Amino acid sequence: MGDPSNTPGTWARGLSGLGDLVYGMATEDARAEVFSVRGERARWERLTAGEFATEVTAVAKGLVAAGVGEGDRVLVASGSHQEWVRLAFAVWSVRAVLVPLSRSVSVERVAHVVRQTRPAAAVVQGERLLRVVSGLQRELPDLGRVWRVEEGLADVVRLGAYMDASSVRFRRDATVPEDAAVVLYPLSTVSRWTRGVVLSHGALLSSAADLVDRMWPRVSELPAGKASTLLDLPLSQVSGLASLVACMVGRVRVGLAGSAGLLRQAEAFKPTVLVCSAGMLEGIFEREQGSARSTGWDSLGTFNSAVDTAVQFDRSPRKGAWRRLSRSMYDWQFARVREMLGGRVHLAVCWGGGLSDRLESFYGGVGVPVVQAFGTAETAGVFVSGAVGDRVPGTVGRVLGGRELWVSREGEAYVRGGGVFSGYWDEGEASRSAFREGWLATGFAVEVDADGFVSVVGRLRPQAAMLELPGRFVARGPVVGARAVEPAEPVGDVLTEVLPAVGDAAEKPVEERGDAELVAEFEARLRAHPLISQVLVIVEGRPFASALVTLVRDQLEYWRLVNGRPLSMAPEEIAGDRDLLREVQGLVYEANRSVPRHLAVRSFHVLAEEFTVQSGLVWPSGELRREAVLRAFSEEIDGLYRVRGESS
Repeated sequence: MGDPSNTPGTWARGLSGLGDLVYGMATEDARAEVFSVRGERARWERLTAGEFATEVTAVAKGLVAAGVGEGDRVLVASGSHQEWVRLAFAVWSVRAVLVPLSRSVSVERVAHVVRQTRPAAAVVQGERLLRVVSGLQRELPDLGRVWRVEEGLADVVRLGAYMDASSVRFRRDATVPEDAAVVLYPLSTVSRWTRGVVLSHGALLSSAADLVDRMWPRVSELPAGKASTLLDLPLSQVSGLASLVACMVGRVRVGLAGSAGLLRQAEAFKPTVLVCSAGMLEGIFEREQGSARSTGWDSLGTFNSAVDTAVQFDRSPRKGAWRRLSRSMYDWQFARVREMLGGRVHLAVCWGGGLSDRLESFYGGVGVPVVQAFGTAETAGVFVSGAVGDRVPGTVGRVLGGRELWVSREGEAYVRGGGVFSGYWDEGEASRSAFREGWLATGFAVEVDADGFVSVVGRLRPQAAMLELPGRFVARGPVVGARAVEPAEPVGDVLTEVLPAVGDAAEKPVEERGDAELVAEFEARLRAHPLISQVLVIVEGRPFASALVTLVRDQLEYWRLVNGRPLSMAPEEIAGDRDLLREVQGLVYEANRSVPRHLAVRSFHVLAEEFTVQSGLVWPSGELRREAVLRAFSEEIDGLYRVRGESS
């Protein structure tokens, strides 16, 4: 398998569809281990290619028996787990189209997607999503069966128990690379209603094959069967989906971290290939740095010296005896970092880029070589990637084979070839406008050096349908329209002093409007941002104005994704995150410019859960029941003024 002319990527390019990936691996070596699954007592149990193919066939027969036809959509609104993987490959094996959504998707969003794609069947997680999707069956006669994933896929399997496997084989044999495989709805900070990105079987296989070829020289150094990864990226988004397909193409055994999180399980799993976001690598570094700082300044100085040594070692073209000796002095420190990742990582792929050049070199010097990869949903997750031995720290590498990159005068990256998408679902005009004379406009500004290494500068313009993959390079300012200001220091989950520091700018005369009208406009201004769901400004009977703010549930999930927070992070934790609070603070700062000083909000409280009609806090019309909200959250509101009083 180490032969560079005969890589798994070469094999994958000859497949007609993603279903062939499963059965081809089983035919080649039925005993090869392809997945690790959490079994009894939370122990990892290995699943072979033959066993996985049998499971996929059983589910696929059930889908055929349920009436899922070729080209029909199957909605999967669920978290990332092994049942998701079985179902996805079963959908592809019967030539149907997968429509994935996250478990935390909002009611409005899932209803929008169901109405637009009109699925023939759905598998959902949780009672909330079951009620929503089942409630649409009367409206949409195409929607036949709705199953709950908590009950497993046993009901699906029973439907097709009487059928012969040839019913699946005929569908799979008819699949061609141009067939649609998935309709992805990327999360966005620009719009709540993003377009469905249609990716074909060929696009996903092509991207996976090209990425595997780029990584193969390093992966092939591992003994046969020893390549394994613990995947912590959401399968409902292109980062997780593309990673899953690439790992299967590259013969990397996959375990899904799920809600438990990668770092909590890495010690037991011991991955040899790490697929992660920049945020996770940054979090490990910050944790070690914080530990050194809390111990004392001497420890912090030692840590900083260790970092400098690791960076210099990685960047040195020649690793002479002196440099190796200098590095060995801090190996006890580096071993801590390696052990946090399981102690056996041979290669780390930072999906979405965004890792600074210094941190990339630090991990390389520690003994965990990192390469970065970048793409959008429209490019099947990746069009540029680095490689061990062929990288420039801080860049996302070179363009993958079979693709061309063109940079416009404005610095925007245009791509063609490879895994470029088929278009937007049922959006012909939008699909055509995404291209310029055959080149896909990515919406990202890049720089390319003389050697072809690409650096992502940021977002050139907001485009709702394009996904910003996890990474720190995402510029919040241009996306949300907030000015770049120095934020006030958060106190708990409250931010104080968000009045604009522009002299008398906020005191300028306004039109002849009452306070109630101005407050309503202030609230509407905040609600215009996709992250914000509801706003209630409190003025009467208080020394200054404050506000309660609720967040859109699926936008909360998106914020967690692009900022590299773990999957296990609860919505309440995200709502209290210092970076998120600063983002909301910027919105409040801008909105304060539109009202007189006595109506400017000086402190606010962010809630993870939205007010609902069922809770008695919203009228059927959608308007907030203000008095009911004030009573229900009186303690939180009083806390805003206590904190303000104590800090003044």
